[in-house]
Amino acid sequence: MKVVVVGSGAREHALIKKFKSESEVSEVFAVGENAGIAADAEVLASDFTNIKETVISISKARPDLVVVGPEAPLVAGLVDSLANAGVRTFGPSAKAAELESSKAFAKSVMHSAGVATALASRCTDLDEAKQALLTRKPPYVVKDDALASGKGVVVTEDERQALAHAKEVLLGSGCVLVEDFLPGKEASLFFICDGESALPLIPARDHKRLLDGDLGPNTGGMGAYAPLPDFTSADASRLIEEVAHPILGEMNKRGVAFKGLLYAGLMLDGGSARIVEFNVRFGDPETQSVLPLMSSSLANLLVAAADGDLTSVNAPQWSDAAAVTVVLAADGYPSSPKAGAQISGLVEAATVPNVIVTHAGTTNVNAPRVNGGRVLSITATGESAERARDSAYRAVSKIKFEGMQYRGDIAKV
Repeated sequence: MKVVVVGSGAREHALIKKFKSESEVSEVFAVGENAGIAADAEVLASDFTNIKETVISISKARPDLVVVGPEAPLVAGLVDSLANAGVRTFGPSAKAAELESSKAFAKSVMHSAGVATALASRCTDLDEAKQALLTRKPPYVVKDDALASGKGVVVTEDERQALAHAKEVLLGSGCVLVEDFLPGKEASLFFICDGESALPLIPARDHKRLLDGDLGPNTGGMGAYAPLPDFTSADASRLIEEVAHPILGEMNKRGVAFKGLLYAGLMLDGGSARIVEFNVRFGDPETQSVLPLMSSSLANLLVAAADGDLTSVNAPQWSDAAAVTVVLAADGYPSSPKAGAQISGLVEAATVPNVIVTHAGTTNVNAPRVNGGRVLSITATGESAERARDSAYRAVSKIKFEGMQYRGDIAKV
């Protein structure tokens, strides 16, 4: 089959590498590019922000499957437009994508479906935010209701900082959520959904903060690992009935079938799992750790989901290995990343056994340079998390660019 991947990050590069490894896939195309994607796939168009032009570019390739990586084109209705053009696409409609684009909408769906999550106050002005904070004890949780590339949340003991973030969000999207704090450890779980049923992938965990020890500002993610010692595949299967099916059922009640990937951001505490938030696409950097462990066909699985018939395929199969991903970020990330630095050592890093290098913010295939905030993901697999971690950091040590930032404690549990 012919597959098109939409997006220009390490998540999309990881998807492309997975599809290229599968015997069912004959050709892989991309809409959106970086230096790595351009080397591994035929690029149909470099820009995916114009929905009309993107549909035209994809339709000309006559693909059997399109996979949309980033949230923005999903929210903008790319899947709807491709469906109207008769193109099979894995991803939710614009209306279903509100589970990510509006945290208030997601809370409403969760409450109606009986899915455990934190209580939240929806605030549209500063006085409401002040009152919501007064009713809560620290640490305070303040979230942008709209898309914020994983950086719209502040968790702080300082009420003034919480209020300042609320004010900043209100000046932007005009809506902020003040939530109860959920204690525990975070985990990420991807459900492949066909509108009625769901199949989970293996759980993973990402590291959101910029600095070691979970310090510094929130980012889009500085690393990830899978599987998890404290949340097994059996635990994930239990959440099909506790989370995925109730959400799919509630969405159907609202007349909005959810087909695509439902990303459940979980908080684990004493054997319970509560939802922090939903996304509606593969997570980055968790995807870079999950896909190398998948021994069955991703393409066949996503085709079945897009066709509304997961019963036609077997559950995903997994290796017994572990995977660790370390993100290399640009100087100044996340607030003001600097572009242009020359990248060296990529060939040497790729020679480390069981290492996969995926590109995000890069440009220029023959002499890669920094062109974004998160620049590269270095993923290693091994028979244990410790061995995978050692290999990942051995590969990281071979890569250099001016101002390079990365955490040294990914998967250090």
